[in-house]
Amino acid sequence: MAVVKNVSRTEATSPHSPRPRKEAPVNPTPDPDAPETGDPAVPNSRAAGPLSAHPSRADALTVGPVSTGSLSAGPETVPRQMRADRTPDGHPAPGLFEDPVDAPDPSAAAEAAAVENLLRCWVREKNLSAPTGRTLRIPLNASGIALLVPVLYWSVTGWHRFGKPVIEGGSIGAPRADAVTVAALLGREAGQSDSTELVGRVADSVNRTAVFITERRRSPEPSSEADPFLTAEQSLLLGHPLHPTPKSREGLSDAEFSLYSPELHGSFALHWMAVDRSVLAQDSAWTEGGRTLPAARLTARLSGGVQHPDNTALLPLHPWQARDLAHRPAVASLLDAGLLHDLGRHGDRWYPTSSVRTVHRPGGEAMLKLSLRVRITNSRRENLRKELHRGVEVHRVLRSGLGGEWQAAHPGFDIIRDPAWLAVNTPEGEPLPGFDVVLRHNPFGVNDDAVCVAGLTAVHPRPGAAAMRSRLADIVTALAARTGRSTGAVATEWFLRYLDHVVRPVLWLDGTAGIALEAHQQNTIVILGPGGWPVGGRYRDNQGYYFRESHRTALEKRLPGIGAVSDTFVADDVTDERFAYYLAINNVFGLIGAFGSQQLADERLLIAAFRQFLARATALGSPLPAQLLDTPVLRTKANLLTRLHGLDELVGPVDTQSVYVRLSNPLHPTGA
Repeated sequence: MAVVKNVSRTEATSPHSPRPRKEAPVNPTPDPDAPETGDPAVPNSRAAGPLSAHPSRADALTVGPVSTGSLSAGPETVPRQMRADRTPDGHPAPGLFEDPVDAPDPSAAAEAAAVENLLRCWVREKNLSAPTGRTLRIPLNASGIALLVPVLYWSVTGWHRFGKPVIEGGSIGAPRADAVTVAALLGREAGQSDSTELVGRVADSVNRTAVFITERRRSPEPSSEADPFLTAEQSLLLGHPLHPTPKSREGLSDAEFSLYSPELHGSFALHWMAVDRSVLAQDSAWTEGGRTLPAARLTARLSGGVQHPDNTALLPLHPWQARDLAHRPAVASLLDAGLLHDLGRHGDRWYPTSSVRTVHRPGGEAMLKLSLRVRITNSRRENLRKELHRGVEVHRVLRSGLGGEWQAAHPGFDIIRDPAWLAVNTPEGEPLPGFDVVLRHNPFGVNDDAVCVAGLTAVHPRPGAAAMRSRLADIVTALAARTGRSTGAVATEWFLRYLDHVVRPVLWLDGTAGIALEAHQQNTIVILGPGGWPVGGRYRDNQGYYFRESHRTALEKRLPGIGAVSDTFVADDVTDERFAYYLAINNVFGLIGAFGSQQLADERLLIAAFRQFLARATALGSPLPAQLLDTPVLRTKANLLTRLHGLDELVGPVDTQSVYVRLSNPLHPTGA
C-alpha cells in the first residue's frame, strides 16, 4: 500500500498517528431536537439503566417480559439449545472448523471472505435449499460445469459459512476456484455474457480487504481518538456479508484509499469553498436557544474560523470530491465568474464513518454527510437535493408533536436528525450536483456506547487474539462468564432486549404515523448500557424514509406540504416489500445469522423468539408483523443481480432501483 509522506496536518494525517484524546462530557439533549410544541426532550442515551437479568435453566430458557409497555407478556419458553457441535442440518458448528478468514496470509483471508460473499449471494438469490451432506453442489449450466462447495455452517437466515469451492470433475490437486473465477462463472450463469465489470470490482474489493486485514492485524487496537461510535464505524473490515463487492471503491488511488478509509483509521481536513449567496441553496430547522440557526452560520462555526470573502458562505467538501469537481465545466464557470472561491483544506481532522462519505469528530456537535462520487457498493454517493429536503422534513414532522408521542412510548429510541443542509445552484437557479452537504446532528458524547449493528456483528482482529472476533461475541461471552449462564441463554436475552429497545420503536412509527425506516444494520445504532445490554437505539439516513401513501392525509395534517419536494410518499405494497427487507431480513435475520454463525446461539431458538415477539407486536398497527408471520415467501434485495444489471440504487424510482427476488421465509412453518 502506498504511503503518503510529508503531508501537512491541515491536509491529512497518517491514520496511525497518535494524538492525545480530549475528554468531553456526554452530550446533553441537543437543541436541534428541541421541540417547538412542548414535546418532551429526547433522553440522553445513558439515561436508561440496564434491565434486570432473566432466569435461565439448563433445559430451557424462560424469558420474562422485557418491557413495561402495553405489549409486555408473561414468560415465554423457547426451545432447548441445540447441540453445540452441530447446526440444524447436521453440519459442523462454527468454531469446530478452521475459519478461512483467519488464514495467516491476509490475501488468502480476503479471498476466502469474497468467495463466501459471492456464494451466500447466489444461495439466497436462487433460494437454494440446504444440502443433505456437507457439500453444496451448484450447477452452472451456462458453463457446462458445477461447483462443489464445502459447507462449514448452514444458516437458516442466510449467514452460511463456506470453504473454497472446486470444479466438479476437476483433476485431483487442481486449485480451488478463487473469487474472480466464481464471479465470472456466476455472472455467466445469471445471463450476463460480459461480467467484466463485476469481476473487476470483485478483484478491487479483495485487494482492499487484504489491506484492511493486514493493517488491522498489525494494529488491532481502536484508534486513539475514537469514541465507541467511531470504533464501531471503523470495524467493518469485510463489509456486508451478502454483497458481492462490499469493499470496492472505484476511483481512489492508494494514497487516497489510506486517508479516506474508516477501516484504516483514516482522517483528513475538509476542503472548503466560499459560495456567493446568489448561488447558495440552504435550509435549516436546526435550533439553538429556541431560534433557528442558518446552515451557513453552522458551517462557519464548524470550519474553525476559515476566512472567506464578503457575501459568501462556507461550504465543506470531501477532498476527493473537491478534486473531482474541479474538472467539471459548470464548476469552472462559477469559479471564473467569482461565484465560487476555492479556499483549500483547513481545520482539524474529521474521521470517515462506515459509509466513507459521512464524517465525524468525537464530541463534536455535528456530523457532515458529504457528496462523494466514488462508487461504493452499488452507487456513486453524491447527495440528491430531494434527500436534503427529506432530512429536514422528517425533523419538522417529528417536531409537530409526533416526536413527543414516540418518545412517550419509546423513550430510548430516536432518529439522528438531519436538520440542515447547504448546496450550490446554477445562476439560473437549477441544482448543481456535487456540492450538496447534510448537517447531521451528533447526539453522542465520547463516552456513549453507541454502535451500529453492522459494526457490532463484524468480525475483525482483536488485541491478543489469534482469530477474528466480533464485539457482539465479546459481549455475550463476557456476560456469560460473569453470570455463570450459557452463551445461548445470554445471547437469547440480548436478542430479546434488542427487539424491545430497537425493533419495537421502529414498528411503532410505521403503525402510528405510516413512516417506515430503511433500518438495515448499517443504519441502525444500538445503545449499550452497563455490561453491553441493549438499552436504546437510533436510526440514521436521510435517504431511507418511506411515507406510506395510505397515511398521506394524516401526515399532511401534521406538516402541510410534506413530500412535495422530497419525493418520499411510496405505495404501500412497495413500502411493505422494502420494510420487510431492511428491518426483518437485513437487520433482524442478519443479527440472528451472526449469533448462529459465530457459535453464540441456536438460530432456530432465536427465530422462535422473534416469532413470539411479532405475535405481540401486531398490536402496534404496522402491517409488517403479520406479513412476516403469515407469508411463506418474502422478497429480498438481490445485491449480486443488482450489481450484474448495473443498477445504481440512488437513481430512478424507488421500486426499480434494485433487483428483488423471492426468499423462503424462515418464520413461516413452510420455510423454517
